[in-house]
Order: sequence, then structure tokens, then C-alpha cells
Amino acid sequence: MNEKQYIDLCREHRELLERNSAACLNRGREEAAEWLECHGLPTRRHESYLYCPLMEEMGRDYGVNVARVKFPVNPHDVFKCNVPGIHANVYFIVNDQFYANSHPELGGGAVFCSMKTAEERFPEIVGCYAGRLTDDREDAFVAMNRMLAQDGYFLYVPKGVKVELPVQVVNIMRSDVDYMATAHNLIVVEEGAEVTALVCDHTIDRVSFFANRMTEAYVGHGAHLRYYTMESSHDTMNNLNQLYVKQEGDSEFTMCTVGLHNGKTRNYTEVYLDGEGAAATLGGMLISDGAQHSENQTLIYHNAPRCTSNELFKYILDEQSEGVFAGRTIVKEGAQKTVAQQTNRNICLTREAHMWAKPQLEIYADDVKCGHGATTGQLDEQAMFYMRTRGIGETEARMLLLMAFTADVIDLVEFEALRERIRALVEKRLRGEAAHCEGCRTVR
Repeated sequence: MNEKQYIDLCREHRELLERNSAACLNRGREEAAEWLECHGLPTRRHESYLYCPLMEEMGRDYGVNVARVKFPVNPHDVFKCNVPGIHANVYFIVNDQFYANSHPELGGGAVFCSMKTAEERFPEIVGCYAGRLTDDREDAFVAMNRMLAQDGYFLYVPKGVKVELPVQVVNIMRSDVDYMATAHNLIVVEEGAEVTALVCDHTIDRVSFFANRMTEAYVGHGAHLRYYTMESSHDTMNNLNQLYVKQEGDSEFTMCTVGLHNGKTRNYTEVYLDGEGAAATLGGMLISDGAQHSENQTLIYHNAPRCTSNELFKYILDEQSEGVFAGRTIVKEGAQKTVAQQTNRNICLTREAHMWAKPQLEIYADDVKCGHGATTGQLDEQAMFYMRTRGIGETEARMLLLMAFTADVIDLVEFEALRERIRALVEKRLRGEAAHCEGCRTVR
């Protein structure tokens, strides 16, 4: 691990970094560098990184595109991952830069653009929200993001506007050398507004990548944000996603993350239920084999009365793969009538697969309904035997049981066409077929 090379990069190329950045992302660079210089990158001794292997990957000499040089791209070869079967507003981001020819209009005053463009067009909105949830974080990878992020995407939905079609963001990593991409994204869904976002992560070239993407989301009173992610990347991809969500009263936030194929992935989600009646649903379904590492860490703060949170994460681990789930729910004093449920279910298909689970509840209010649980096991042998006696082959029986295992997580996706497309991709993955979207040239 060598954070010094990135601190030196930030300081030596400060002028170039800031010249090619959204101005709001320039504040705090030196402060973040000083924090990282003092504390360093985490080790396995840090509780929240106990099973995380990403730190070991930081020793590589990743290229960082501080000059914002455009990567040559043939759209006919690359931009084919728009999840066939659904209509969506599709935007493409290559490494951490917008592809210039992908700017469909959302309508109703809703906007999707780069942070740099947003700061020019909507300075008051960006100034009001950017960094509010992340600037005070004492975390090494947040500090890395604050040091190196130059841009990101901006999704804004004005008061009362309902965006009919999903907003699909396709993150494509491609490079001839080992490469690090850093992005700071901002989502603002105002009072009574509604939007569905689908973020797809893919890789094209077989080099080592490290992506550090941080997203802030603000969900106004009575608003609804549906946020779905899907990853199909190769086994030398190191993917760090950090999502911070602040909810006002009677708002709804639904998240579902689907991992079809990856290298080493850590998803961190932190939710603040700050208004009475807010509801958050967090779900995830990850399929891993080989030496893949799939990790979900969640932290939910119940800060107001009558809020609801529900978490459901499931893992299917094959060969020598490993999974991590660490969920923590904190019910603050005064957050009466809270309903919180946390569930983690896992299947290890081999003796070499490993799963670490740590569900946690901290309750400081006395009128609540809260529960949590985690189980890890193998496929139900009795169910397998029953299906075999009915003439179903072993491979097909196993696939049917695994599909049934994933069903309730996939059902969290409320957009029907997308839900059925994800179900089809999961089935292909479980059958051992190519699991990426049709036409996408993701390297496996």
C-alpha cells in the first residue's frame, strides 16, 4: 500500500487537477491530503475493513488522467449495454469522463449532466448540496476521492416531477495500462419528485482497474428514488462504491445491487432517515466464483419517528470466492415507532467458499420493532432429492433452486421490464453462460 504516491500526485499536479475539475470538487483537496498523510490507508486491523482486500491493490502504479485526455472510443464496438428490452435514457461514462454524444433530455426540467456542467448551469443547487454528506468523513477512501475526483454525474429532478423512463448510467472502464478512475456524483430529488436510476459497471480491457466512485443522494419530502446497480466486470477490476443518502419525511429510497461477475468489489451504503415517515429498502444479490470478493457494508440511521428500513442481501458463492455482509442499523433516542429489519442469507456451493456476516442493531428508543438475522448454508439436499425423483436433472434442479433463492431480491426492482431483464441475466449466469448484457463486450 502506498498512499504517498497519490498524495504527491495531488500536490505536484494541483494546478492541473483544479483547472480540469468542477470547482466544487476543488475545495478540501489539501485538507484531504493532510488527513490521509496523517492516518494512511486502512489495514485489516480496522474494523470496517477487516475482510476487505482492496488496500492490497493500492500498491499498483495506476495511471490517473489529471489532464482529462479523451480516450479513443468506437461507440459501435463499446456502447451496446443498454439492457435490451427496456426503454431508458442512456448515458455513457468512459473511465470517469462523459462520452460527448450521449445527452438525451429527461423532460419536465429534470437534468442529467456532468458535475462540471451542472456547476455552470445550476450553481445554487450544486453549492447547496455537494459535499454536505461527505466533506467531514474520516475515511481513507473518502479522502482519496476528495483528493483526486475531478468530475462525476449530476442528476436533478425538480419538485413534483416524475421522470417516466429510467435513467441508465453505463460506466465503462478501458485502458492500455493499469488505471484508476475517481468520481464524485450528486443526485437531488426534490419534494414529491420520482426517478429510477440504473447504474451498470463494465470493463473492456484486461488490465487492472481501480474505481473509487462516491455518490451523494438527497431525497426530498414525499419523493421517491429507485437506485439500482449491476456489475459485470472482469476479475482484475477493483470496484469501490460509496453511497450516502439523506431522506426527508415520507420519502422512499429503494436500492438493489446485482453482482453478476466481478474482481474485488466493496459497496458501502449509508442512509439517514431524517424525516418522520421516511422508508428505505436496501437489497443485494451477488453471484461469485473463482477468487472473486463481493462485499456490502450498510449503515442506517433512524433519526426520526415512524421510519421504516428493510434490508435483504443474498450471496451465492462458488469455488474459492468470498463474500462479506456487514449491516448496522442505529435507532436514535426519540425515533419511536421505528420498524427495522435486516436479513442476510447465503449459499456456499463449495467447501472452499467463505462468507463473513455481521448484522448489528443499536437501539436507543423503547417503542420499536426491530430484528436481524444471518444464515449461511448449502443447497437443500432434500429439495434436490425431491426434484431428482420427479425426473429433473441435477444441473437443472440446482439452477431452479438457486433462481428461487434469488427471486425476492430481484423482485425489489419495481420497473417490470428491468426486473425481468435482470432475472434473465441472473439465470444465464447461474447456467454458466455469459452473464453480461447482450452486445456488451465486457471482458470476463
